[in-house]
Amino acid sequence: MSPMPFLRGGLLLVALLCVHAQAADSLVVCTEASPEGFDIVQYTAATTADATAETLFERLVAFAPGSTEVVPALAQSWEISADGLSYSFTLRQGVKFHANQGFTPSRAFNADDVLWSFQRQLDPAHPWHKLSLRGFPYAEAMGLAQLIERVEKLDEHRVRFVLKHPEAPFLANLAMGFASIYSAEYADHLLATNQPERLNNAPIGTGPFIFERYAKDAQVRFRGNPDHWDGAPQVERLVLAITPEPNVRQQRLKAGDCQIALYPRPVDIPALKADAKLQVLELDSLLTAYIGINTRHPPLDDVRVRQALNLAFDKAAYIRAQYGEGNATPAVAPYPATLWGHDAELQDWPHDPGRARQLLAEAGHADGFALSIWTRPGGGPTNPNPGIGAQMLQADLAAIGIRSDIRVFEWGELIKRAKNGEHDLVFMGWAGDNGDPDNFLTPNLSCAAAKSGENQAGWCDEQFDDLIRQARQEAEQEKRAVLYRQALAIFHQQAPWIALAHPKQFVTLRKGVEGFVLSPMGSNNFARVKLP
Repeated sequence: MSPMPFLRGGLLLVALLCVHAQAADSLVVCTEASPEGFDIVQYTAATTADATAETLFERLVAFAPGSTEVVPALAQSWEISADGLSYSFTLRQGVKFHANQGFTPSRAFNADDVLWSFQRQLDPAHPWHKLSLRGFPYAEAMGLAQLIERVEKLDEHRVRFVLKHPEAPFLANLAMGFASIYSAEYADHLLATNQPERLNNAPIGTGPFIFERYAKDAQVRFRGNPDHWDGAPQVERLVLAITPEPNVRQQRLKAGDCQIALYPRPVDIPALKADAKLQVLELDSLLTAYIGINTRHPPLDDVRVRQALNLAFDKAAYIRAQYGEGNATPAVAPYPATLWGHDAELQDWPHDPGRARQLLAEAGHADGFALSIWTRPGGGPTNPNPGIGAQMLQADLAAIGIRSDIRVFEWGELIKRAKNGEHDLVFMGWAGDNGDPDNFLTPNLSCAAAKSGENQAGWCDEQFDDLIRQARQEAEQEKRAVLYRQALAIFHQQAPWIALAHPKQFVTLRKGVEGFVLSPMGSNNFARVKLP
């Protein structure tokens, strides 16, 4: 998730950060990558969500801090019909949208904003639908247009979602970033003044922080929202300092240039814990690291070749090198064993180069072939040291006769080109958005996600797709779990990924910083952080 840093202006940035860090009312967070933009519904990267969904925007419902429990947010209450087809929400009144230099809202949040926020994504005839240059990856991958019959306004402060069929994770899905609520009034103003691009670069929401400015690949600046319905943040200023290299993030933290440093390398955790000036938080999060195998590119469309890749890679050595002892568990499936629906009997691929060569020969590739390995610079929780990981994969593939070249792209470019299907193999990671197994499967491995490009493998298996569709529509968790175990067996046999690891989540803070809570979904919210 880390773009290459700009060297020019680097000393000036450090100086500015020192000034901000010394201000008692400013929280500086060293994070790993630039946001892709600020119109969160167009994007899926965690760093983008941190700069948008966790600061500027809010949803009808939210997750309780550090939990997957769904709690009220912009909706103060809701009712679900007995047949699971109708979700009625009573909206919170008096919630104020932000203002910026070009726009001041004339009214508070109401039902029109909810309708606009969803109809924009669902209705091709909506005036804003075609203005999204990146599409709506979650809405498309999750098939929301095929799920939601209509969103209707009951009155100024009540809305109802009517579904075409039951969808067990629907309420939890509404707490995800793509369900953020926008100002319909602001959107109308932008169209009337021919400034639609400002929705993405001058965002307005109801969240705890107000957008001030963004210096690309340097920093994002916010100020606290004094009128926030749930209380003003504990800090008056928030600065996200974009610092791709993990070592530099920790150096800045130790120097006091930032109070929080995200995504430390797991192998550095013992030394960081030993530093008396720092505190380290850790959590078994819903994280998955994987290598997407582009099944649209021959010979990767042959299951024997994909199985050979899984057998060739020495996953145990990779995990030791990337995460150190006890900081990650090997991945057998798309989501961790701690999440319900996991198949405890599913066996990981052994490291067996001999069997891998045999499968390649059976597939007609005894002499090997050439492919590309895509990764990024910097490092984050699912890929702490991208260069070493790519080199280890390259060496293991060479041992079975596969020639490969490593290509490094900054994060935004990597996502864009991988969505277009240009890669062969790509190192990726996923943080669960809602604590439901569906969130790992439908957005990443469904046929709809393959069509939209969010499925990095481009893999579409009709039987797998049917099983996860049935699971979404089933209300009873145990019956859903049975369906998921069947789907995981297909995933394992078809091998569209090299599933790598489920790493722990870490964050480092200066001593005395309080109120930051790690989320099992890997998101970072700073609204309740208090400085010493």
